[in-house]
Amino acid sequence: MLVEYNNTEVVNGQAIALEREANINNPDFQSEADVISSVTANVKGKIVYRMIKRAFDVVASLLGLIILAPLFLVVAILIKKEDGGPVFFVQERTGLNNKPFKMYKFRTMCENAAEMHKFLLEQNELDGPAFKMKHDPRITHIGKVLRKTSIDELPQLLNILKGEMSVVGPRPLPVYETDQMTPFQMTRHLVKPGLTCYWQVMGRTEVPFEEWMELDQKYLQKRSVATDIGLIVMTFRALSAGDGAY
Repeated sequence: MLVEYNNTEVVNGQAIALEREANINNPDFQSEADVISSVTANVKGKIVYRMIKRAFDVVASLLGLIILAPLFLVVAILIKKEDGGPVFFVQERTGLNNKPFKMYKFRTMCENAAEMHKFLLEQNELDGPAFKMKHDPRITHIGKVLRKTSIDELPQLLNILKGEMSVVGPRPLPVYETDQMTPFQMTRHLVKPGLTCYWQVMGRTEVPFEEWMELDQKYLQKRSVATDIGLIVMTFRALSAGDGAY
């Protein structure tokens, strides 16, 4: 789903306005320092919300792993059948308070994908440090299906159960990508990374990097139980449409 950022997007009844150019003379204008201060204060508060969020994460991830176990088995067989390589892809991502953690995914690329990465950098289709390529030659046949349906992300339920991630939160990026971020962008790591977020439901790879970071900032400022529920509902709708997934 594409978003017209000059207008207002309503998520769970909340208006999310993202202006491409802020007027510094506007009395409502917030500098990056103001936003960082506001976000930091918000993150330190809401103790009850954090307790509810963690309880939900544990229950949801545990139930998800149990219910989806047959699907995991089928996917594992299909991945092994295609090229005989490992079922899971494990990569260091930046987590809470900039602490690296090992994130799990079903493997969707060939085994030498890391070596091929440096030869594809010039074909990056995003405008920031994150790398995305619509017709990435490293993606396997089964990998294309897993990415389109986002099934490849389901092993992160284990990361959620372990407390490294949450169901809702900014998507975790590889450590080598976050090393290139500005201090303003790094505030996204004041909370646990998530399985879904505003970026996930608003076009994903079709969203420019700077606006992706703005969406993360909006989540940090507006996060609540109601916001999380709204994003979970919107995620199912986005997955059924398959927008921006590759």
